[in-house]
Amino acid sequence: MKSWILKKYNELSLDELYLILKIRQEIFIVEQNCPYLDADNLDKTARHLMGYRDGKLIAYMRVVDANQIYKTISFGRILVKDKFRKSGVGRELMKEAITLFPKNEVITMSAQVYLKQFYKEFNFEPVGQEYLEDGIPHIKMIRSGNNLL
Repeated sequence: MKSWILKKYNELSLDELYLILKIRQEIFIVEQNCPYLDADNLDKTARHLMGYRDGKLIAYMRVVDANQIYKTISFGRILVKDKFRKSGVGRELMKEAITLFPKNEVITMSAQVYLKQFYKEFNFEPVGQEYLEDGIPHIKMIRSGNNLL
């Protein structure tokens, strides 16, 4: 990865916000054929981790503070542009995100079920039963603070 940038909503430029919304729509709405309201009011209080290569946004994750979705901080809207998948960019994104927090931080996410094994590589463990979120099978996953990379 060329560069990782973490910004709060009010630090994003209009162009960065546009790129974030565009890439999220490309992947979650168009590619996954899943019409849902992406603008859920959580972006304004979240941090946005952006991965650039050659000046182009190719990876992204939204980090939501504790007590907004879950009692813990949460990772969401995790994505890698299709032509960069299976090249290690997703692993770089997860490692970068995890290193932003103290080793004892508990992190929760709602993961697409087909990525469960991928997230297990980062010590996220499934909790509870699978469920549908916007018509796509998901499972809650938690990374306990004592799990290290």
